[in-house]
Amino acid sequence: MLQYALPVLFTLFVWWFSTGVILMLDGLPRWTFKWTMVGATVVLALSLVGLAVTAHDTRTGGAYAAFLCAVLVWAWQEIAFLLGYVTGPRRTSLPAGAAGWRRTWYALQTVLHHELALLVLGAAVVAVTWGGSNPTGLWAFMILWVMRQSAKLNVFLGVRNLAEDFLPAHLRYLQSYFRRRPMNSLFPVSVIGSTLCVAAVWQAAFAQGVERFDATSLTFAGTLLTLAIVEHWFMVLPLRFERLWQWSLRGRAGAAVV
Repeated sequence: MLQYALPVLFTLFVWWFSTGVILMLDGLPRWTFKWTMVGATVVLALSLVGLAVTAHDTRTGGAYAAFLCAVLVWAWQEIAFLLGYVTGPRRTSLPAGAAGWRRTWYALQTVLHHELALLVLGAAVVAVTWGGSNPTGLWAFMILWVMRQSAKLNVFLGVRNLAEDFLPAHLRYLQSYFRRRPMNSLFPVSVIGSTLCVAAVWQAAFAQGVERFDATSLTFAGTLLTLAIVEHWFMVLPLRFERLWQWSLRGRAGAAVV
């Protein structure tokens, strides 16, 4: 069972720790942002090289390395967004009275550059892993991409928990584009669709006769997708999930984690 337990524990730790580090770096003084961005860009380049090197590595270690590299590639865009370097051409609050397609267009403008960056990063990940026999990194990045898009849409349409504590002061204008509601019509579709997908992944991971590498790779994908589904539920349940990263938010001005 270690071939399943270890990837699960590794994914849980990487998910929790990497999120906390990003939030902590974003809470540092603004003069550190440029150095954080430089460091993140170096890590991005090394991670893409790592994905290329492990593209044909079907050893268990290759699955671990590819997964970690994909998460680090993803971390670059998270850092770039939260530091305010890659967001969108619109950096002001939603105008009073804006609704419907006008509100949608304004909201898209606030994250347009971020979305374009995701397309570029996604293309880079596909390019360096194309034709490889180790799909772990590609699966991880695509799961993060699809589920983050789903989360963004759900926050835009309206959910109970908007995770405002995660937004730094220079991005607080984004709150005006969020909507607080118990739930929206997209949420059940997001959860049911992703749950069906993760069930298929776990079924494949535990299939009789599955190779050790395939079991490890599928376990990484299954655990990451399961966590993304849990994060979706966090949006509508009356829970303060920010407490998981209280250690990384303490230094942020205005954070209210209790």
